[in-house]
Amino acid sequence: MTPAGHGNDPLPPLVVDALRCSVCGAPIGAADRTLRCGNRHSFDLARQGYVNLLHARIPAGTADTAPMVAARADFLASGAYEPLADELARVCAEADGLVIDAGAGTGYYLAHVLDAAPGAFGLALDVSAVALRRAAKAHPRLGAAVWNLWEPWPLGDEVASVMLNVFAPRNGPEFHRVLRPGGLLTVAAPAPDHLHELGDLVLAVDERKEERLDGTLGEYFARTGRTEVRRTTELTPQQVRQAVEMGPTAHHLDRGGRRERLAAVSEPQPVTVSFTVSTYRRL
Repeated sequence: MTPAGHGNDPLPPLVVDALRCSVCGAPIGAADRTLRCGNRHSFDLARQGYVNLLHARIPAGTADTAPMVAARADFLASGAYEPLADELARVCAEADGLVIDAGAGTGYYLAHVLDAAPGAFGLALDVSAVALRRAAKAHPRLGAAVWNLWEPWPLGDEVASVMLNVFAPRNGPEFHRVLRPGGLLTVAAPAPDHLHELGDLVLAVDERKEERLDGTLGEYFARTGRTEVRRTTELTPQQVRQAVEMGPTAHHLDRGGRRERLAAVSEPQPVTVSFTVSTYRRL
């Protein structure tokens, strides 16, 4: 994967062209390290290279915390989920123009896609500024913006050729509006048996998740394919802790003795790593 370390660069021009002012909806331009619209609303790039377009506080428990992001970065760097990253890169290898990762986290999966698609640029959207500090440095053709995916997005219509959505909220109307006609939507989700050996240390996956996914998106997209990425692997005790601490269960570790049971893990654990990757075309 392309080396990190590009967080101080300005946002790629293609990303700036796609963005809109989150106050008034007008197009924005970049001057030095500031984004500004014609109505004089401005947004400064953070030192780490991302831009925060939000103008409201996020409720506690919504965004990934610094410990969650650190656990995720270390776990992904171990290669435990690399087969999923490779499958996403394969599916999106023909991407050109703008690729948007909705719920990008640290930018790990988007960076893999950009490595496979040399003609594309990426925009990482996430509600966690802590995560986007890392995403902004994940790839030289990537820009990062803090935004709540459930709100109307500060992006123009039909600006993206590919939408990536990995374990993140799915806003079907905004996916449809922002993708160009015929654009590709790629959704990755955990399968019902994903990490099931860890019991209630991780949240259980709904058996009807795929059915609900198609129902959520069916009004706007036609499904074109679905593949499974599945293997049995052995996680070290440290990887087990990272896998738990990087996910939603991290907000509930003090319930049901989870923290104590997690701390007691001292031997490698065989687990099932299982995902579905679904592709859709914009109707």
